[in-house]
Amino acid sequence: MSTPFYVSPQQAMADRAEYARKGIARGRSLVVLQYADGIVFVGENPSRALHKFSEIYDRIGFAAAGKYNEYENLRIGGVRYADLRGYTYDRDDVTARGLANVYAQTLGTIFSSAAEKPYEVELVVAEVGAEPEGDQIYRLPHDGSIVDEHGSVAVGGNAEQISTFLDQRHRDGMSLAEALKLAVQALSREANGNEREIPADRLEVAVLDRTRPQQRKFKRIVGRQLARLLEAEAAASTPTDAPSDAEDGESTDSPTATTDPKGATDPKGTDTTDSGGDVE
Repeated sequence: MSTPFYVSPQQAMADRAEYARKGIARGRSLVVLQYADGIVFVGENPSRALHKFSEIYDRIGFAAAGKYNEYENLRIGGVRYADLRGYTYDRDDVTARGLANVYAQTLGTIFSSAAEKPYEVELVVAEVGAEPEGDQIYRLPHDGSIVDEHGSVAVGGNAEQISTFLDQRHRDGMSLAEALKLAVQALSREANGNEREIPADRLEVAVLDRTRPQQRKFKRIVGRQLARLLEAEAAASTPTDAPSDAEDGESTDSPTATTDPKGATDPKGTDTTDSGGDVE
């Protein structure tokens, strides 16, 4: 009978960490940014059925990079935890901090167990507060540690370079259009320093909007609403003498206005696109 090779615990854990990091690096990156009215999630995702971002509870959102089947199991477990705790105690008792602790225990147990491979996932749990000072963003790597983030965070394959880019340019009080533009610029940067174009139909965007009157603050931004946000920031950066959309004949989505006899205008027709959150 042959004697098995001895591997030190330090080497075994280092090998497991390297295995998990390589699996996460194969996935597309995503970013989570704070803006004036909440938190925005932006990622490149060509699939319309498999989401990187989801709603966990009223004010809590979930983002993940890595293997889909593994982080989907974690997402479902988080939804069940939140529903049970909110029903048993109170809805205010469901917090991002408590959910992050649950995820940390699960990931840490799996990572340190020799009976199964570590999860190839990296998570972000975010909660929007009544004021910007109350926003919470937690990043959870594959080993179950918790990192309290502020302002911006990136996870996935090219996270380190994207995080550096965001740290240099992100600021408090940005509008949603400005935060979205910054996120797309960060995701467009490649490891070799070049930039590529990411079309709107390959972007997955969601927000936790503190200004929504509904109790649930999570909503997805898709279709014309996403296109308008991208075009709004692009239009803001063009010269003032550039032709407007009305001059180009592309005013089908713009609000109509009526003029009273005194010459005052009364704008009508605001956008109310709201796809809502995921319903379990």
